[in-house]
Amino acid sequence: MLPMSTPPTVPLALAERSVPRYTSYPTAPYFTPAVNAATYAEWLKALPASATVSLYLHVPYCTSMCLYCGCHTKAVKRREPVEIYTDHLLEEIALIGDLVPNRRVTHIHWGGGTPSILGDKRLREVTAALAARFDFSHIIEHAIELDPRRISASFTHALAAIGFNRASLGAQDFSPHVQQAIGRIQPFDQVAQSAKWLRDAGITRINIDLMYGLPQQTLADVKNSARLAASLQPSRLALFGYAHVPWFKTHQKVIDEATLPGVSERLAQAEAAAETLQAAGYVAIGLDHFALPDDELAIAQRDGRLHRNFQGYTTDTADALIGLGASSIGHLPQGYIQNAVDMGSYARAVSARKLPTVKGLALGKDDRLRAQIIERLMCDLAVDLDEFSCATKTGQRFGDEISRLQELRAAGLLTIDGHRIAMTARGRPFVRLAAAAFDSYLPQNKSRHSLAV
Repeated sequence: MLPMSTPPTVPLALAERSVPRYTSYPTAPYFTPAVNAATYAEWLKALPASATVSLYLHVPYCTSMCLYCGCHTKAVKRREPVEIYTDHLLEEIALIGDLVPNRRVTHIHWGGGTPSILGDKRLREVTAALAARFDFSHIIEHAIELDPRRISASFTHALAAIGFNRASLGAQDFSPHVQQAIGRIQPFDQVAQSAKWLRDAGITRINIDLMYGLPQQTLADVKNSARLAASLQPSRLALFGYAHVPWFKTHQKVIDEATLPGVSERLAQAEAAAETLQAAGYVAIGLDHFALPDDELAIAQRDGRLHRNFQGYTTDTADALIGLGASSIGHLPQGYIQNAVDMGSYARAVSARKLPTVKGLALGKDDRLRAQIIERLMCDLAVDLDEFSCATKTGQRFGDEISRLQELRAAGLLTIDGHRIAMTARGRPFVRLAAAAFDSYLPQNKSRHSLAV
């Protein structure tokens, strides 16, 4: 990570740049209606019977809206919309199951929103519907994102009985004044109790999510939150930089931009949190994750088997990712697909027994090559271009890209040795900028992204 004593001038200018998070390549802004429900159906039918799949289920509801949130979700006070949505989710599962019956599932991830808002009865019903359509005999991980304010001891036991074996607790920051500023009051004791309930129920794989760059947040706040989170001994932690995108998420307009840490403060916060977590025995994983040394993520990183998808860093090697629910994104060998974001379009499609896919992107040969390079950079913080056939055939295939990396090299953020590119310890927080050098779509992109750090 960036040493605190390093002169910040050049890195700060770079940190202010706007680049994608690269949970996929090409990234979602380039998806188009040219890939539609009919395309997706054909892609699914072409999936071999021997293929393995991972499932992502998106539940776009919360009981209240946190001001920092950048997810596709909305706050609901009544139970009816949640019940209706669950019925539509069951309808979509039936549609997908008819096209790819009995495929082997290795990973399941429930996100949102707050997926636990469905309640244990409906979670059990949806899981049973999936089990009836897919082969669950090879499941490695069944994970769910949880709001510690909305769970109980009995609920964690219900999750374990359903088959969940990993849970992610959103903590963000434990300082009362920061929690007040982001509209999420959640004392440390509440998160600690949630972790205990999960462990008592037999769910011992626990993740904790933290954030830096939040309104009113100080360096001391970030260090203390990292220390407290580590004291709970989760197997994994994620440290995300707050993305202030009020043009995209209008509820963020409530946040006073004058209370947000500046770029230099964000860099210092990220560094301090990373140092605190590593001092507590955690291994830095890629850009923004940390894991205990014996965790699967840490082992995969050591072995060069780490991967990255829409849920972040993962050990998932399934042949296809099938997204279920409004706004969910899937990835098949042929390309990416995304469901309708708005609830009305999603509901009308599945009620009419049609796939709710509205856009996507078919992958070309160049897309696949660049996706591999970007994933290795994001996962290994290094890539040897000579390992890719196109690079070895042409020698200077990536000459333009290497030229674009010279600014990062001059700033001491990466090294270039022939066709081998490696981030320095100082450059780890800037790896998205290195990945962007290989993004052939970025120059034509009109979208606005979050800060590089």
